[in-house]
Amino acid sequence: MPDNSFVDPSNPLRDDWAAAWETEDNYWTENFSSRPYAIGPDYYERFRPAYRYGFESARHNAGRTWDDAESDLRTGWDRYEHRGENRSTWEEIKDAVRDAWDRVTGHARAPETATRRGDVRP
Repeated sequence: MPDNSFVDPSNPLRDDWAAAWETEDNYWTENFSSRPYAIGPDYYERFRPAYRYGFESARHNAGRTWDDAESDLRTGWDRYEHRGENRSTWEEIKDAVRDAWDRVTGHARAPETATRRGDVRP
C-alpha cells in the first residue's frame, strides 16, 4: 500500500485532503444508518476508520479497480494507522471500506451485493 506521507503538514495539498476527508466524514455520518451493514446509528464510530481507509485507499490507488486492490486492502487493514482501537475484522468492515472507495471512484455496486443488516457482530 502506498505511503501516507502526502499528509505532511508542510504539504500545501494537506488542507485540500483534510477538507475532503471532513466532507466525506460528514457524508457518512449522515448516511451510515441507511447502509445494510449498519447495526444502529450509535455504531458509526466503529465504522468511521473503515470509511476513512476506503477514502484514502481509493485516492492512493487511482486507476485500480476494487477487485484488483481488495487483497492489498485486506492486508493493509490490520496495519492501518487510523484504525485506533477498532478491532473489527476485514470481513466485518469491508463493505464500509468498499462504500467509501466507490464514492471516491464514482463506481457503485448493486444494493443486493452489500452485506445484509445483522451480519456484523456488535
